[in-house]
Amino acid sequence: MPENVVPLHKDTALPAAPAEAVTTLTIVPDPAPTAPVPLWVRSGRAVKTAATHERTRAGARAAIRHSLYTLNGGRIVARRAWDGRTGSRYERMIRAAEAAGNLEAAQEWEERLQRFRAARHHRRMDLLHSPVEAARGAAVGAGMSAGVLVALGVVMALNTGRVGDVVTPLSATVEFIALLITIVTVVWGPLVTIGPFLALLALWSVGRKQHAAPTWALPAKVRNSEGEPITPSIVVKALRDLGLTPLKNAIKAMGDAGASMLSPITIAGCGVEVDVTLPSGVATDEVQKRRKKLAENLNRHEHEVFITIPEAARTVRLWIADSGALDEPIGPSPLVTDDTVIANYRTGRAPWGQDLRGDAATLSLYQRHLLITGLSNQGKTAALRSLALWASLDRRVEFRIADLKGAGDWAMFDGLATVLIQGPTDEHVIEATEMVEGLVEEMNRRIAQRQSDPAMVFEPLIGIVDEAQVAFMCPAVDDEKRPYGGAKAISRYFMAVRKVHNQGRVVDVLMYEGTQDPTDQNLPKLVREGAHTRASLALGTEAQSVMALGEKAVNGGAAPHLLRQGLDKGTLVVASDGIEIPKGQSSITVRTHFIGDDDAKAITDRAKALRNGVTTLHTVKRDEPRDPLADILTVLGDEKRVFTQDVIKRLALLSEDTYGRWSFGDLTRVLDAAGIEPKKSHGRMVVRAEDVTRALTERDTDGSASTSQ
Repeated sequence: MPENVVPLHKDTALPAAPAEAVTTLTIVPDPAPTAPVPLWVRSGRAVKTAATHERTRAGARAAIRHSLYTLNGGRIVARRAWDGRTGSRYERMIRAAEAAGNLEAAQEWEERLQRFRAARHHRRMDLLHSPVEAARGAAVGAGMSAGVLVALGVVMALNTGRVGDVVTPLSATVEFIALLITIVTVVWGPLVTIGPFLALLALWSVGRKQHAAPTWALPAKVRNSEGEPITPSIVVKALRDLGLTPLKNAIKAMGDAGASMLSPITIAGCGVEVDVTLPSGVATDEVQKRRKKLAENLNRHEHEVFITIPEAARTVRLWIADSGALDEPIGPSPLVTDDTVIANYRTGRAPWGQDLRGDAATLSLYQRHLLITGLSNQGKTAALRSLALWASLDRRVEFRIADLKGAGDWAMFDGLATVLIQGPTDEHVIEATEMVEGLVEEMNRRIAQRQSDPAMVFEPLIGIVDEAQVAFMCPAVDDEKRPYGGAKAISRYFMAVRKVHNQGRVVDVLMYEGTQDPTDQNLPKLVREGAHTRASLALGTEAQSVMALGEKAVNGGAAPHLLRQGLDKGTLVVASDGIEIPKGQSSITVRTHFIGDDDAKAITDRAKALRNGVTTLHTVKRDEPRDPLADILTVLGDEKRVFTQDVIKRLALLSEDTYGRWSFGDLTRVLDAAGIEPKKSHGRMVVRAEDVTRALTERDTDGSASTSQ
């Protein structure tokens, strides 16, 4: 078409569609029609759905429950009536006492039965004469009543002047009796009709109060009875369902008197306590092994039920916590809340926490070695440190501390402890070993002084090694090829601890250790058995509990392996004569107060204020050449004057090899050579920092002059 031609009509031809735009329509035939579901199948499904629906099941449970309430309520009322009219109650109690082996109680119940039968016989004999007595009483009563009414009528007649008033009281009485008969006639029909329903309602009420229906039929809030108050019937039922055939048979023989096995249930802190006297043929350890099942039968969690063995034979003591009570934290330590608290190492007791009863648990530290163990991150260091914090408030107590974790948990004792080692390396273990060996040297020195003066009293010296398993597992050896770690007689750390355990107590040189996950490798038997106070947090196995607390304590019910890891932080099982343990038990469970780092620092600041100043040594290495005068200035620290005896002790800590055997004469010799004259303060010889500083300055000046010449 020429370029100048303009089309006047619209082109009606459709443009050709591109190949890729063509859509293909595929017609899929309908599937073959399925056969209709038979009516009986659909009906069956509907019936099954209706029968298994929760509403249907709830309705069925309600119908069965209320029916059984009425039926069992009648049985309970009949049983009560039978017990009240016969001696069956006494006979059951006799059988229960015989089953429990309590012959004295059986004899007492038999005497009560004889008295009951005698009283019943007298009542029955009285019934033979009662009809005659009743008739005579009725005749006399009727005559007296008629006479009273006539006398009343005579008085009325005299008052009114009408003779007819004499019978007015009698006629009024007759009319009143007729009215009563009319009322009874009207009410009697409905009462006879409603009476049975009222009786059934009363029986239903009795059954409902007693939950007299199967557990599955009870309401959900009753079936889920967690936290239900502990009653004798609940305890007996829990014991009966424990799976011990002799115990179950004995309780069945006792009938409803199974509660005769129980002592009175008493409130004990945040729970209750009851003693259970087991029948013959049932051992106490059989009940202990079923702690979890017993707790579930009591509608409690396993950690809320504790089983111990008191002194009485065939008896277990159950402490059952209020539901959820043990998950609530206890209050802060008195060391935090009362800044006036001071300590007395000899006569005082450290406020450690609370026992399960909620009473304060206090521990005596006097001449007792201490071992605390448990899994990692359960509060071991906090429990050990809280005891040290209390002891620090006695200005006489000296601390030498090795923290082989090195995380700063004991940093607040810098300026309070005479030795503070912090770190997990082999070098730190070597220093910790030498620190404990220094305790041995001090112990030997004190023993020698005690031999010369038996009346001598020493100030307490406490050595603390936290994370002691690091020391026992250390592979380092010294120049003589003696290992620092290990559990053999050639181990330096092991032997030093054993020596302190053997003799340190009598001269107030004590050893406190904290360790994780005890085994024979990281906590040798001789070391763990040398501690007077042994405490354990949560552990993994019963074998570890035996290692931590001893076989006697575990056999007596101590079970740190049943504590919940991560949930029972700070909860300790303690075996010690330094804490008050209920009579007949071998251990006690303590929920310790937690003292945070900031509060701990505030307590140590108060402890430092009680002292004149303490120079803390951060190393006890003793293999370097020593300058006695410079070392004297070092141990004086920031103090202006220090007693000579304390200077000798600090020098021994600084270098046992050089100063371990120093006496007052050796110190005097060095001071005289430096031109320092002895001084006294409050009647005792002291070394003044000013004199030592001047002597060192003069010595350095003279040395410089000699070098220049």
